[in-house]
Amino acid sequence: MNVRLQFNTSEIDWELIPSILKAVGMSFHDSKIHKLAFEKSYFVVFAFDDERLIGFGRALSDGVYQAAIYDVAVLPEFQGNGIGKLIVNSIVENCPGCNFILYASPGKEKFYEKFKFRKMKTGMALFTDIEKMKQKGFTE
Repeated sequence: MNVRLQFNTSEIDWELIPSILKAVGMSFHDSKIHKLAFEKSYFVVFAFDDERLIGFGRALSDGVYQAAIYDVAVLPEFQGNGIGKLIVNSIVENCPGCNFILYASPGKEKFYEKFKFRKMKTGMALFTDIEKMKQKGFTE
């Protein structure tokens, strides 16, 4: 495996983003929506095995003291090889001094605990589809 990281949105095949999110069981949108979201993010990282897109992640941030991590995903056949760790570490290192929040897919919390993320006691959410997110286990 020859992992290469890219920190910009140039020459990304946006059709792959929803398919990778779907493959890992995460929510996804039309590729145009993902393109906009990544382009408007504070920091992005894409992981490739040679020229094949195998994972990605992004952060929203003020660049000073707050950041939120979104869309961290690695193709299932590449999980367990440290690629998710590379993605998360890249995000954290490029937002120095920031506090981070994220919401993990149910069952993936242990992955983020390795980076010292902890469950919040005061976290709140306002989702556009409240019932769907409750059924998926994100809210009470």
